[in-house]
Amino acid sequence: MTLPAKLRRVWLDVHLWIGVGLLVALVPLSVTGSVLVWHDQLDRALYAQRYVVTGGMVSMPVEAYADVAQAALGDRAQLTQVRFPQKSGDPVVAVGRMTGPPGPGGRPRSLNVWIDPPTARVLDTAEVAKGFSMVMHRVHGSLLIPEVGRKVVGWLGWAMFVSSATGLWLWWPRNGGFLKGLRWRRGASILFNLHHLVGFWICVPLAVLSLTGVYISFPQTSREVFGLPAQPPRDASRFAPPIMPQLTITQAIAAAQASAPGSVAEVSVPIQGKEPVWRVGLKAPGAERPETVQVVDATGQVKAERVGQGGNPVPEDDISPLMRKIHDGGGMGPVWQTIIFLGGIAPAVLSVTGSIVWLRRRARRQDALID
Repeated sequence: MTLPAKLRRVWLDVHLWIGVGLLVALVPLSVTGSVLVWHDQLDRALYAQRYVVTGGMVSMPVEAYADVAQAALGDRAQLTQVRFPQKSGDPVVAVGRMTGPPGPGGRPRSLNVWIDPPTARVLDTAEVAKGFSMVMHRVHGSLLIPEVGRKVVGWLGWAMFVSSATGLWLWWPRNGGFLKGLRWRRGASILFNLHHLVGFWICVPLAVLSLTGVYISFPQTSREVFGLPAQPPRDASRFAPPIMPQLTITQAIAAAQASAPGSVAEVSVPIQGKEPVWRVGLKAPGAERPETVQVVDATGQVKAERVGQGGNPVPEDDISPLMRKIHDGGGMGPVWQTIIFLGGIAPAVLSVTGSIVWLRRRARRQDALID
């Protein structure tokens, strides 16, 4: 056997065992990725009552929405955040920390309230962690595996990339003629031809999605590879319960806007700690994401250090948001979102067709040995 033939055999074995051996894990990972491309549309379809707004303008004082939200939460939860609509047709969303035992991963359970912006009328109240989209997010992000699930998904991303690379190698016509490789009939079996055709057209987008998924799953290592500053570790105190603040929500927003321009995107109430602060998200004109300003509850002063979403200091990093944007299709337009959707469906099709073709070959070989 020549060296190219031996190498091809190795790639075939690698490609085969990734597809067959990881079938159970790769299919739910890829299919949930397809579903999440349209998560906003799915939420609007499944929970239409949350989006029956009478207008897009926030016409009430901020404290009015907070009071309405806390009344809707009642004794079940304490208000922790209010998010304002950033586009017409969206409701005001309030978040409350639920009492009782924590949720998955030890995270506090949250209860959301959806509010009509013009009238401050409550549209719906629900625990979003139990909703369809959030369950899909947890499956896609960790396969519901505690503690190490995110890393498992990262290694599956590497496996998917290797499968894409070896699949392209195996697809390439051995006798040259790239255009001949694009023809439908590469073999006698319909499933074989379908596997080759789908695999070729989706392999590059699938490789891109796999590598961006790896970046997201291993953020610290990925940042080191790109020479970016390390992301500060998440402070466990962010799960601390909220306090009874000294400032009103209106005063906190006014202090934040006095130090930085922008419309209010969200405001989070202070939580227990050494120096409880309000976190006010301000979206400057033309900015893609809001910037968080911290207002000390005891003094009303703005802290000098600016922080990003989640309360972490903002390092210089344009790559991480781009990787996530490419991976989930947010703001990338319908063409790339459609490609992502197909990129999630394709591994399921390729795994099933590849497994069937492999089983048929094994059966034919066994029959030949018996004969």
